[in-house]
Amino acid sequence: MAEPVVRIPDAKVALSTASVYPESTTTAFETAARLGYDGVEVMVWTDPVSQDIEALRRLSDYHQVPILAVHAPCLLITQRVWSTDPWTKLRRAQAAAEKLGASTVVVHPPFRWQRQYARDFVSGIWRMAHETDVRFAVENMYPWRYKDREMLAYAPEWDVTKDDYRHFTVDLSHTATARTDALAMIDRMGDRLGHVHLADGRGSAKDEHLVPGRGTQPCAEVLERLALGGFDGHVVIEVNTRRAMSSAEREADLAEALAFTRLAGFSQTPRK
Repeated sequence: MAEPVVRIPDAKVALSTASVYPESTTTAFETAARLGYDGVEVMVWTDPVSQDIEALRRLSDYHQVPILAVHAPCLLITQRVWSTDPWTKLRRAQAAAEKLGASTVVVHPPFRWQRQYARDFVSGIWRMAHETDVRFAVENMYPWRYKDREMLAYAPEWDVTKDDYRHFTVDLSHTATARTDALAMIDRMGDRLGHVHLADGRGSAKDEHLVPGRGTQPCAEVLERLALGGFDGHVVIEVNTRRAMSSAEREADLAEALAFTRLAGFSQTPRK
């Protein structure tokens, strides 16, 4: 019997430069070009190349790989990248996106200890969104867990659909870690869903970022939902390949993730 055909969105598929870590931003461009990705999302982090607009432009031009999105430096390890002031980070991310031709800036909600930033975040994001054609797509996060304890690390909410933003990013590794229904979250985002981080997870307390199809998230169903809804954003492969034993193994994982996303037919039984 023929396997079911899954419709996928007519969207560009990009590689997050975070997907090649601990290799470099430069390696991510090389890999995206070699495997046939439509572009990259630049994770701005401690790699100096990721912070350098001219270096990124040269990489994009050399490899003929467009930069489709910029992920603002809002991780714990990037608290001093592009200033310690979070609004300065976002303004610089916006400027980078505009200069590089990227349509989207991905941003996390603030940490709860960033009190003033958290109080002003929703209104501030709207203010910035009115000043540019670049989408500020706020990403769903998750509670932090340790054994039986749960800590709410993000404010105003880890579930960003509880607040009013013009655009959202949905991340399927984060829905797994939050143990929330990804399809229901996408429904709540509605036509404000502007960006997708495609990865997988098994509901662990750890943010796993597995290759799509290796966890329990409805990755194929999400792609079909996007196709049916006329999604006009980008799908970004953001997976963790740190355990790869070689560059060849890492590249094989990223090739599999791309093939999954562009599949013409797919058995919807998750891989064990």
